Amino acid sequence: MPHFIVEYSGNLHERLEFQSLFKELHEYVVSTGAFPIGGVRSRAIRCNDFRVADGREDFAFLNLNLKIGHGRDMTLKKEVAERVFAILCDWMRPITDNSYVQISFEMTELDPVLKFNKNNIHPLFVDPK
Repeated sequence: MPHFIVEYSGNLHERLEFQSLFKELHEYVVSTGAFPIGGVRSRAIRCNDFRVADGREDFAFLNLNLKIGHGRDMTLKKEVAERVFAILCDWMRPITDNSYVQISFEMTELDPVLKFNKNNIHPLFVDPK
């Protein structure tokens, strides 16, 4: 963890380049020291079937959900949430400056009893001392 999951309206597809966003998000969360790089992952899901507001074809949306594991304090979560939303809004600025877009963000803390993982990538980033 964390996982960044973007859902976006299909009418934005040709205007978005997600790798730069994902790179900045990954670098930021790892820089906090609270999230191991081996667990960070991102994905974008294009929604071809959508309706925004009154259905105008040029209206668009983008939603980012950040899923994190349980156990971090509220001060850190708030700081991370605010910075992630700022990174997202900055990245979207070329689009929001020229068109109508609804941008939303939510951080979800997963229940430690109901979350299961198997990740063999973590050992690749262990510092051999």
